[in-house]
Amino acid sequence: MDVLKVSNLVKNYGSFCAVNGVSLKVQKGEILGLLGPNGAGKTSLIHSIVTVEDFQKGSIEVCGYNLKKEIRLCKSMIGYMPQEIINHSYFNVEEVLYYHSGYYGCFNNKDYIEHLMKKFALWEHRKKRIIQLSGGMRRRLLLAKSLVHNPELLLLDEPTSGVDVSLRDDIWEFVRRLRDEGKAILFTTHYLEEAEKLCDRVAIIHKGELVRHNKTISLIQEFTLRKLGVQLKTKVNVVHKYLKLNTENYLEFHIPFSLDIGRLLEEAGLSLSQIQDIQIQEGSLEDVFKDVLDGE
Repeated sequence: MDVLKVSNLVKNYGSFCAVNGVSLKVQKGEILGLLGPNGAGKTSLIHSIVTVEDFQKGSIEVCGYNLKKEIRLCKSMIGYMPQEIINHSYFNVEEVLYYHSGYYGCFNNKDYIEHLMKKFALWEHRKKRIIQLSGGMRRRLLLAKSLVHNPELLLLDEPTSGVDVSLRDDIWEFVRRLRDEGKAILFTTHYLEEAEKLCDRVAIIHKGELVRHNKTISLIQEFTLRKLGVQLKTKVNVVHKYLKLNTENYLEFHIPFSLDIGRLLEEAGLSLSQIQDIQIQEGSLEDVFKDVLDGE
């Protein structure tokens, strides 16, 4: 089921086109990573989905409902965690969650709010004013706040920006759990390792246009090369089109994912008796990102 469907979206600021004909989908129980350099159009796209800003062309559907025609219904199904840490000053954690829940007409969900506070380790801090919380606790609160109305679609804009390693790992675990519970999640990040580990699919946006969109592993296999290091017992003369480094007793090949390692060794004339060790370094999403941007 497509929880979010963006079709040919165009967002302009005067004569500047921030989002140019972008189309993408996020399905139930899926994490889609929205990647791109600063100024690529990611935030403009998200602001269009959460109705912070209007768009000029195209359409956005949430659970099959047109955003412009059914704005209140669509907004009730969207949870949004912004990049900026919003300071609610002198309200306490519990009050913020109850007040925000009321914005969506949810007034009898005390048990669910208590569940969220316990889930995100906020229960012991529920009576603390926001001004008393650490930056990490405020991040947890923002995530809990985005979920108080139990939305179908969750938009996470740089949720781990500026957090320590421990909290980052906690947020990763929270996001995976939400995905497994059936939430559709659109996730933006500048940490490509994070996107590679978390996202089922990634969409790379650059200069307002969607330049790549596929399963994470499929993009890695299509646009990167494996590095195969072969430590030899003695020097062997090898000639091969994928050979990139040949030192005294060491060979390094850069090979496509489609090439079987056994076949490569056979083509290079190498037998197992000549080999002391083999090391394999897989390609990464960062390699894909660099390759895509270099080609644009």
